[in-house]
Amino acid sequence: MRQKEPLRALSADERGVLGRLSRSGREAAVVVARAKALLAVADGARYTAAAQAAGRQSGDAVGRLVARFNAEGVAALAPRHGGGQPARYTSAERARILAEAARPPTPEPDGTATWSLVTLQRAVRRAPDGLAQVSTFTIWCVLHDAGWNWQRTRTWRPTGMAVRRRKAGRVTVHDPDAEAKKG
Repeated sequence: MRQKEPLRALSADERGVLGRLSRSGREAAVVVARAKALLAVADGARYTAAAQAAGRQSGDAVGRLVARFNAEGVAALAPRHGGGQPARYTSAERARILAEAARPPTPEPDGTATWSLVTLQRAVRRAPDGLAQVSTFTIWCVLHDAGWNWQRTRTWRPTGMAVRRRKAGRVTVHDPDAEAKKG
């Protein structure tokens, strides 16, 4: 690819940030490779040589990176959406799912004493401001992205007691041998 858009002059701050990122062991590999490629171009290397210096093969990708860096600055190093379906739910809807999961379930209206993905899905779908089409996988992804570990956030009932649905309504069932089974 012809170098249609040359790299603009780097400021001292930008050169420092790129140098630090190019040596980083904590940053994502793609960010490190992009920083190395930009530094190589800033030092006078051609796009193909810069790509090889960064451990990449495509000089065209370096050309697109240079154009993006000229427009956005250091923010151009951050990875963008890598393909696939776009996010379906907004941050407000994701917050709604998290708020429902944070609420302890009530046995009567929710039909459970502990949240599972299915019971949480039913509660989110039934809520007046709920999401009618939300899936259990979406709920799991939202919880996972928020850093929730399902076992830590789960609510528990005392051992030996369970709420069951019967034809006559909900019944609390006690196991008389629960203490013996604990040991």
